[in-house]
Amino acid sequence: MSESRPCSAARVVVGVSGSLGSLTALTRAAEEARGRGAELWPVLASEPPGGDLAARRSPAASVMVEEWERLARERLVTALGEVFGGAGSGLRGRALIARGAPGHALVALADRDDDILVVGAGRRDLLHRTLLPSVGRYCLTHAGCPVLAIPPSPLQADLTSLHRRNTWGLRLNTTHLQRELHTARPEA
Repeated sequence: MSESRPCSAARVVVGVSGSLGSLTALTRAAEEARGRGAELWPVLASEPPGGDLAARRSPAASVMVEEWERLARERLVTALGEVFGGAGSGLRGRALIARGAPGHALVALADRDDDILVVGAGRRDLLHRTLLPSVGRYCLTHAGCPVLAIPPSPLQADLTSLHRRNTWGLRLNTTHLQRELHTARPEA
């Protein structure tokens, strides 16, 4: 006699790192879960510093891994708090910390046919694309379920520009903001 697994609810698995793009993806994933009556599974996936092999070789490995897990848990709780506030999402599901490369971990977790995997698809410059693998691109090419790639917020480019100017100590150009503010105000 074969054992049958009980049918569980559809899931919306979403990669969360705490970045603005992942917070946008988390917001969209919650909307998707509500619309489908699915569970929401926010996942923060990362590896301990130096990777798993370095963590296993070090004499202080258990302390280092415990600290990594604590920091990952704090980062996930902070991201959930930024999107949902103190009230929570109001959705069924589980928040998880996954140990491993983010793309691989997300694809491994979103393994059901009725799952949807949601990832942020941030615009990245040539240097970042060359040096760092794209989690979104990995998920799009390896997932066995539908993948929803969320583009970054239009404000992301403005924030990046402001951050760059601030880092270099350059003067901020606010003339376009003043014009927009003036046109947005109704005339009295």
